[in-house]
Amino acid sequence: MTTPPATDDALIELRTALRRFAAEREWDVFHTPKNLAMALAGEAGEVIEHFQWLSAEQSAALPPDTREAVALELADVLLYLVRLADKLDVDLAEAARRKMDINAKRYPVELARGRALKYQQL
Repeated sequence: MTTPPATDDALIELRTALRRFAAEREWDVFHTPKNLAMALAGEAGEVIEHFQWLSAEQSAALPPDTREAVALELADVLLYLVRLADKLDVDLAEAARRKMDINAKRYPVELARGRALKYQQL
């Protein structure tokens, strides 16, 4: 069984749960945009550690224990991202849709298909 994709409602529920989690621990004072951005970068680094020195093939076929560790690190990244967006009053789902629209214009299918070039190089 596959997990359904995150929806706006799922992000809102996650944001609400994170607000409650932080409030119960009186962590709001620590959750400044600067601190959350730094924590987000640190967690992204922990994701990267699992892939360092792996070949492309190895990175696509992680053993179950490594895959689970990566899943938890990805969750940390998501949690900090949602919390940072909340603190900055950013609607992540809406911002992501806007960014996808921008990327669709920057990377038209007929120019970008099968090419790993920056949009200025297409």
